Parts: sequence; structure tokens; C-alpha cells
Amino acid sequence: MKSGFWHKSLGIRPEDNWKKEWIAGAVSYFSVVYIVMVNATILHDAGMPLKAGMVATLLTSLVGCLLMAFGGKSPIVVVPGMGINAFFTYTLVHSMKLTWQEALTVVAITGLLFAIVAFTSLYKIISEAIPQNLQHGITVGIGLFLTFIGLQKSGIVIAHQTTFVTIGHFSDPAVIVACVTLLLALVLFIRGVQGGLLISILVGTGLAYILGAAQPVEQMQSGQTFKEYGQVFAHLSWSGLGNLVFWIAVFLLLLIVVFENIGLIASQTSMIGRPENFKGSLRALSITNIFAGIFGSSPVVAAAETTAGIAAGGRTGLSSLVSAILFGATFFFIPLLTYIPDSAIAPILIVIGGLMVQNIKEMDFEDLTEAFPAFLIMVMIPFTYSIVDGMAFGFITYPVVKLAKGKGKDVSPVLYGIAILFVANFVLHAFL
Repeated sequence: MKSGFWHKSLGIRPEDNWKKEWIAGAVSYFSVVYIVMVNATILHDAGMPLKAGMVATLLTSLVGCLLMAFGGKSPIVVVPGMGINAFFTYTLVHSMKLTWQEALTVVAITGLLFAIVAFTSLYKIISEAIPQNLQHGITVGIGLFLTFIGLQKSGIVIAHQTTFVTIGHFSDPAVIVACVTLLLALVLFIRGVQGGLLISILVGTGLAYILGAAQPVEQMQSGQTFKEYGQVFAHLSWSGLGNLVFWIAVFLLLLIVVFENIGLIASQTSMIGRPENFKGSLRALSITNIFAGIFGSSPVVAAAETTAGIAAGGRTGLSSLVSAILFGATFFFIPLLTYIPDSAIAPILIVIGGLMVQNIKEMDFEDLTEAFPAFLIMVMIPFTYSIVDGMAFGFITYPVVKLAKGKGKDVSPVLYGIAILFVANFVLHAFL
């Protein structure tokens, strides 16, 4: 009976191999655990305490993997999404001027709306209403944005009074560390080394201390770490509910979260040969996003690194359960993670940005009415240092060029509505 319970709860079939599932869960974990340091660093840029960001990331990933194991019955690892965390910090907080507490409220409300979308057929309507070129343009634009942030944090690119940006100083030990870490990360990734990004971070950290590019930090006991986390847990601010900017932020974040996860989950459930797990997995992710706001994290996605676990034989929820257990064990290492400097983390942002830019090959450049709005999204996101402003240029331009071509009927009512919202956002900012 006990064995039958686990088989049913985790979606295990007679042909599934338990040993492979355990190995796959460990492979997925080591492939994606770098997110603990990287996500916390980005959340810290929003004003959140660094160690609290690590706890929030771990707790969100732990709960997400458990929900995926028992709700989705899939080997999908759930972690805060790269790119979406940049939207949280650099757009919601820095560009739209929300406090990080208000931004967490945006995440929680987005999770609630995502749940409504996931438990109904709305996810199909929203996904089909937005042209594929614009969806891919958002991913590519965010990839370029992450790359730019990584170049800045590493010191490879610095500010310049005339040209705005220029090459950094290669006499700076931090820049040397970043370059070596970047090259190592690329080599390990191309060679298919499991946990290559994590290995790169650890090697980069060691090199940073050897070259004097990092200063020893004051050790914090685990008790103090969780006390600091108390300043973040459930610290949502509802003061922005009456603000139009707040609801524009919710709507845009919902679009990004829905687009990211529908594509990722569809591909991963197809890889394991169990497309029937799609709905359960999408619903598990939507619920996790509600918890993400409460725990103090940016929104979660079905990690792309899950493919490493699937390649190792992961087919059921047992794999994600193993990943959850390992995320739980990582809590004991939080004090050690604070020693990792930006010069060892920034190169990972550059690598991930490069991977996201690969979506450009899925885009249609033959039709200028499809290509140019997507092009504007791709370039304006990094050049305006704002995901929402970059999206605005593309979403406003799309119906305009379609109407100019006499193809106004090709634009969905939903897209017209989004364009109007973006225009309203620009008008609002002009008068504030």
C-alpha cells in the first residue's frame, strides 16, 4: 500500500526506474542551484537583504519542487526565473518606482491571476492573442538585458560620459576574474558538463580571493540569517492597489510569466513523453508563484535546466522531490554562499543571456510588419534599461504597422487593449 501511494502521488509507472529518478533529481539540482546566489544578488539590487534573498529563493524553490512532484507529477524543477527576476528589480522597482514590498505584492497577485488562467482555458486565449514574433522578441530582449547587466556587474563594460558605455579596465582583478569565469563557464557548458555553471562560480570565487578581487565578508550565523529573513517574509505592501502603474505591472508580469511557462512546460512534458502532465504542471507553477510573493522572491518558472535531469532519466515527480530535498539541505550552506563575489556571478548572467537570445532563430523576419515591432522590443529593452518600456515600443508599433498595411483585422482585440494600456502608461508618466 505504501509503495502504491508513492507511485500514484508522484506519477510513477511500472516501467519507471527509481534509481534513474533519484540520479535525475540530483543532476537537475546541481545544474540549477547556481540560481540561489544569482537570484539573491538581483533581489539585493532591489533593496532586499542578500541573505534573506537566498532564503527566499531556496524556500520558493523547495515548495515549487514539492508542488511539481505531487501536483504536476513531473520531473520539472521549479526556481525563480532568470529574466523575470530582472523584470522584478530593474523594471518594477528601478523603472516603475515601486518599492520591493509593492513588487512582491505584484508577484503574489500575478500568481493568483496565473492560477485562474491555469485552471481555465484562458492560458490558450492569452497565448494565441500575442504574435509569436513579439513573444520571442521579449525573450531575446530580456536575454540582451541580462547580458548587459552581467557586463556591468563584472566591470567588463563601464559608464562613459560621452558614449555612455565603454570597455572596462583589464588591470582590475575583478575584470580578470570575470573574464576567466566566463570562458570557463562557456567551455563547461559547451562540453555538457553537469553543474558547469555552479563549478564556474566556485572556481571564479576562489580566483577572486587569490587575486584580491574580493574581500572576506563577516560570517553570519544561521540564526541571524533567518532573523534577517523575518524582514522579508510576508512583507507585502498593498499601498499601490489604487495606482494605475501597479496594475500595468501586474498585467505585464502576468504576460511574461504565462509566455515563459507555457513554452517551457509544453517542451518538457513532451520530452518525457507525457503531455497529459501539462495542465497539472502549469497549475503547480501558478500556485508556486503565489507563494513566491509571500516568501519574498521573484516569480518562478519551469527551469530550462530540467532538460539535464530528463536526459539523465527523469520521468516522474520523484525527480523533482529529490531536487526539493537537496534544496532543503542547501539552507545549511547559506553562510558560505555570502562569500561569492559579483565577479564570479556576473559571467553567469552573460551566459544565460546568450542562451535566451537563441530564440531569435524562431522569429519571422520576412514580413516587416511582424519583424520590426519585435526588433524594437529586442533593442529597446536593454537600451532603455527597462523591460516594460521595451515591450511598450513593440506592442504599440505592432497594431500601427498592421493598420498601415491594411491588415488591422490580423490584430487581436487583446493586443489592441495591451497597446492602449502601454500608451496610457506613457501618458501617465508624462504628467507625473
